[in-house]
Amino acid sequence: MASSVSPDRTGERDSLMDILLIAGLWLDGSAWDGVASELRSRGHRPVPLTLPGQGDGATSATLDDQLATVLAAVDATAGKPVVVGHSAATTLAWLAADARPDKVAAVVLVGGFPTSDGKPYADFFEIRDGVMPFPGWEPFEGPDSADLDADAPSPPPRSPSRRAWPPASCG
Repeated sequence: MASSVSPDRTGERDSLMDILLIAGLWLDGSAWDGVASELRSRGHRPVPLTLPGQGDGATSATLDDQLATVLAAVDATAGKPVVVGHSAATTLAWLAADARPDKVAAVVLVGGFPTSDGKPYADFFEIRDGVMPFPGWEPFEGPDSADLDADAPSPPPRSPSRRAWPPASCG
């Protein structure tokens, strides 16, 4: 695992990281804007990913399409990136590390965990007409969202739903 920059900046060049940021359901790469800015200010190289079917107009995107995007980003880095997955995208982060074990430095799982081998990916919301529409904020209420206020962003309007796909093996 890559180390963080020390306060005295000794060895800073060796500790800077490529950090791939994968947002959860219904979110595109812009969900990471604040985090990416902070990482850049610390000298790291954040790469917020917008996955197929999440803000790009691709209505038939599959888990395989999304994984291919993440793997292409892993392969495009000069070194070993840290792969960060948020919410349902923790599965994608885990799958990327599984597919490129010698290429990924570490995986960070934020607010989620990978699905079990052979289980459907993101099957916790209703599928209607082949898509998983954003259910509003109510299903997310509780201690983890208590600090969100009325200004909390909704998913981008250009991405109101997430295409459903058949169950995929996560092994």
